[in-house]
Amino acid sequence: MRMGNFFMGQPAGTGDHCEASRYFSCDFNMMKAWAELGELARAPYDLTAPGALSPARIRGYKAHAAGIDLLYSTQRVDETVLSALQRLAEESGAVAQFLLMKKGAVLNRIDGYPSEERQVLHTACRDIFGPVTPASDAAAVQAQGKGELEKLADFLAALDAGIIVNAAGEPFTDLIQIGIGGSDLGPRALYLALAAYRIPGRRVHFISNVDPDDAAATLAGLDLARTLVNVVSKSGSTLETMTNEELVRKAFGEAGLEPSRHFLAVTGKGSPMDNPARYLRSFYMFDSIGGRYSATSMVGAVMLGFGLGYPHLLEILKGARAMDLAAEEPDILRNPPLLLALLGIWNHNFLGCETLAILPYSQALVRFTAHLQQCDMESNGKSVTRQGKPLAWKSGPIIWGEPGTNGQHAFYQLIHQGTAIVPAEFIGFRASQHGRDLIIEQTTSQEKLAANLLAQALALATGQTHENPNRRFAGNRPSSVLLADRLTPYTMGALLALYEAKVVFQGFIWNINSFDQEGVQLGKKLATRLLAHYAGLRQDPGYSGEAADALGWALLDAAGMLPK
Repeated sequence: MRMGNFFMGQPAGTGDHCEASRYFSCDFNMMKAWAELGELARAPYDLTAPGALSPARIRGYKAHAAGIDLLYSTQRVDETVLSALQRLAEESGAVAQFLLMKKGAVLNRIDGYPSEERQVLHTACRDIFGPVTPASDAAAVQAQGKGELEKLADFLAALDAGIIVNAAGEPFTDLIQIGIGGSDLGPRALYLALAAYRIPGRRVHFISNVDPDDAAATLAGLDLARTLVNVVSKSGSTLETMTNEELVRKAFGEAGLEPSRHFLAVTGKGSPMDNPARYLRSFYMFDSIGGRYSATSMVGAVMLGFGLGYPHLLEILKGARAMDLAAEEPDILRNPPLLLALLGIWNHNFLGCETLAILPYSQALVRFTAHLQQCDMESNGKSVTRQGKPLAWKSGPIIWGEPGTNGQHAFYQLIHQGTAIVPAEFIGFRASQHGRDLIIEQTTSQEKLAANLLAQALALATGQTHENPNRRFAGNRPSSVLLADRLTPYTMGALLALYEAKVVFQGFIWNINSFDQEGVQLGKKLATRLLAHYAGLRQDPGYSGEAADALGWALLDAAGMLPK
């Protein structure tokens, strides 16, 4: 127990720790596969060559797991490259490290330097459909996760049965989730993706930005008397979250309501928020589950359980669990997360592509790419190895994207004909969620959506020759397609876990720590310094911070933030 940080910790086995340590000195550019792939990248597979993209290739270059197909015939790879990528996976111990992570090895660390020194056990919170494995270092989190789910099930059942109601005896109809970063992006993406499955008469809303207009817009029009507020902060002291919580508490007080009968907490056990005098219920999160990997923990589960119902929440966890198991497969052609990770490394490190567009052809996934930006860029935007040495190779790419087909009318021009090569990962579904559609010009809307998705992959790969240079398409723009039957809770869980595993695999291969985020700390530190000037001016109109902080004071002055 790390009481000073209010986190629940678990001892890790020294055997797993030692086994993991041997991979920390396995530098990417020293692997044999690195040199082999470098040579192959001199003449990558030409998708525009006659017969290069054949029906046999399209049908054969396909992997499957947990209800999701990965089509990769439009990547610039052939059997030789795929074999070299298999050797890269083996040489780096990618799957072996994934298994060590799941068992509870301390992988969130930098050898020889102060670091978080934590296990990485987001997979344990969905490993709840069988008995706890006593021999595993992950057993404590697995058991705690089951316990929290049971607490949540009891709470949701009491809501459904009318046992937990407001002061007037009315049921709660709305829930506001207050959190930032991983406490907002992943949970929000999942809820929006699955809003078609929400319980009738219930709605979920989100407040994340410390911008007061965000909170004001969310509160406007809500019946606060019938609203729950779920505040998510592991430490119980996240500045943006605490600020928004107090703003919302003030609104409840002004409405004549007692906040303690409406507010829920998701926090670390023993944190300042673990306080029954201020919160109707508290649910616990653990220090071995990082924010960007926490959507299937209580961070997302409380809100999803309220909005979608407990059975649908379990389906999300089952889908994630199924993909977690698929990620243990050593054969890259039978392991979609690992294959997607390796294709990304091929494009980024060997073909020189700086960015990756993730393009869901589903409006329900409108915030999924935003979640993946955090999951990928906060995890793998690193510049030192796990031994603290400067990287001699590229780490994570820039992630961006928007849903199709809207994006086709925005930035696809650059993807097709721009000077930068932008690999793409398309996400689509064979059937719509609601099933409400009609035939226009002999095709349904869903068929139009799917046809556009597949056409983009084909067009990017093959390009087009034309006598008019302005209408030429170079082709050889790599892409992959992820397809499932329908966006269901199970499929969403599997898709989430696929990308989590992809990010983790790439971090293992690059030999970086994908589980800390030191890069966000400096800006927070400097913001605190600037806030001290605001506070000083409020307390003393004659205050000046120029002597103590010349740069910060000058910046406030130049920005017009100081009184005239």
